[in-house]
Amino acid sequence: MIDTRRLAHATFETPDLEGQIAYWTHVMGLTLIERDSKRAVLSTRAGFESIVLEAGNRAWLNKVAFQVAPGTDLGELAAMLQKEGVKSERRTEITPGVRDAIVFTDPNNVLVEIFADYELSADSGLREGIMPLKLGHIAWRVNDPQKMTNFYCKFLNFRESDWIGDHFAFLRCGSDHHTINFARYPEERLHHFAFEVRDVPELNRSCDFLADQKIQLVWGPIRHVVGHNVAAYHRSPEDHRVELYCEMDMMKDEALGYFDPRPWHEDRPQRPKVWPKDTWRSRWGFGSFGTFPGYP
Repeated sequence: MIDTRRLAHATFETPDLEGQIAYWTHVMGLTLIERDSKRAVLSTRAGFESIVLEAGNRAWLNKVAFQVAPGTDLGELAAMLQKEGVKSERRTEITPGVRDAIVFTDPNNVLVEIFADYELSADSGLREGIMPLKLGHIAWRVNDPQKMTNFYCKFLNFRESDWIGDHFAFLRCGSDHHTINFARYPEERLHHFAFEVRDVPELNRSCDFLADQKIQLVWGPIRHVVGHNVAAYHRSPEDHRVELYCEMDMMKDEALGYFDPRPWHEDRPQRPKVWPKDTWRSRWGFGSFGTFPGYP
């Protein structure tokens, strides 16, 4: 089993490489650490690569990278996958910070990159835009969320944090309530992806900054019910839904089996569970009274 520790970076195909670089640097506040005519790599101020852009014919998420424990033998992981019928290949220099990785395809035809050792990028000194802490989670629309959940739990050691009915899964690989989501939809594609900011005042500052850039919020600020993060959503220039969030539930001790207590929790303690299908999308904020089927 691959013992996944964190979500590292997401790779997007884009027909507008220059425009996307401008958005990710000037609006989202990421640092451009490498680029050529067909590719760009961007990191957070803390030096963690978060977004890779590759020139292509459509705006699409096609790769996602996860880190395992430093020093892990990637050859052993590849052999384990082979034994289970999952073909992988070894690749080198996939980004400036990742020298060695194995890659394979998940059941949703997304290329998964696994690496162990990572070199942080230098602080450029630039201070512009939102400047999030990290890429926090990615959500996909899939035909069969249970199938995807089974794959990620079996091969990547994800744990089930919560479900909404049988159609929306929340999975974690670290202490954060969720790192990936799978939601049942007829068309399989990206649902949204999310960046963590420091706190609620920083989220408010980010929303003001987006307004100054003439970028409208499409949902929020709200506090979700499942995961309980405070969140605000906007759309990137290529129409990807981008979430900014803070105060997500955390399970700091897997042996205890419950999320760190918060005064807004419905249950005491708040443990992983299956929430009713008609669970509200949020406790308060725009859209508070909608249920999951109307999720924007």
